[in-house]
Amino acid sequence: MNTQKAAFMRGIDNIIIKDIPVREPEEKEVLIKLEYVGICGSDVHYFHHGSCGPFKVDLQQDFMLGHECAGTVVKVGGKTASLRVGDRVALEPGITCGECEFCKSGKYNLCPDVVFLATPPVQGCYEEYIAYPENMCFKLPDTMSTKEGALIEPLSVGFHAAAQGNVQVGDTVVILGCGCIGLVTMLSCKARGAGTVIVADLVDARLKKAKELGADYTINSGKTDVFKEIEHLTAGQGADKVFETAGSPVTIAQTAFLVKRGGTITLVGLSAQEEISFNFAQIMDKEAEIKTVFRYRNVYPKAIAAVAGGAIDVGRIVTHEFDLDHIQDAFDEAVHNKTDLVKAIIKI
Repeated sequence: MNTQKAAFMRGIDNIIIKDIPVREPEEKEVLIKLEYVGICGSDVHYFHHGSCGPFKVDLQQDFMLGHECAGTVVKVGGKTASLRVGDRVALEPGITCGECEFCKSGKYNLCPDVVFLATPPVQGCYEEYIAYPENMCFKLPDTMSTKEGALIEPLSVGFHAAAQGNVQVGDTVVILGCGCIGLVTMLSCKARGAGTVIVADLVDARLKKAKELGADYTINSGKTDVFKEIEHLTAGQGADKVFETAGSPVTIAQTAFLVKRGGTITLVGLSAQEEISFNFAQIMDKEAEIKTVFRYRNVYPKAIAAVAGGAIDVGRIVTHEFDLDHIQDAFDEAVHNKTDLVKAIIKI
């Protein structure tokens, strides 16, 4: 086990497979045989555009994508304590410094020195093996598969979003965008007791999946006036909580008009456009709150427990599965197939 297969971007829209060394685990690390790695929207942005928000790939060098992952421990370092060979784990992909004010206050997702898989220049994990800190590997119970384990990362974004928005029992919730992050946000809001969940998107396949997973109402905003429909569904009041998960300047701007007086907007999607027109007069008149989401913090154990206990059926989000040798096909589908692809995952 000296070498392994790994997939790298080599320029825009191109992925190659090559052999690389398997790194031995350090004293407080474990070596994991990866089994599933998801394709995130950020991976697709890097693959197709070379950037995601402010983060840009150095296209002069090969770059490995992938950060939603799970697998089985095959080797442990000399000073590990909680994991053993054979344990199945989900990996939290951000390694923080542990020393800054954000880490020490528990808001470690804001650590300025975080090393996050597949965020340039840090390499990702579309590979067969990864050596990783034991304390960022979370053991999966016997009732969970490693495929579900790989989905804990995006689910954690949804958990954090629902917490930031302070979703309460009985709330009326609007979610703009129902790709993977929109769906996990919806599942998280439902798990917190949201009363009515309304989801809007341009893609019928995503809306169908949202309905399958428990959305009360779905709106194709390319065919229906989203403002009039939400006004009708909320009896003219607007939504208690509005989540934007698409990262679109258009839907970000819509949130100010859809939120109820005294309600909360939570911005989850990361827009490639840094400056966006937004009607703050609406926000001030309504005394609405605006919350934002950057990844997640202190969520993995709760997310794993929710899936293991049956409160959230995250596995049903996946619509397409590919093996590592066909990862180019997987990314081509993710870019071009907007008809029926909702979430793709790679079986390593």
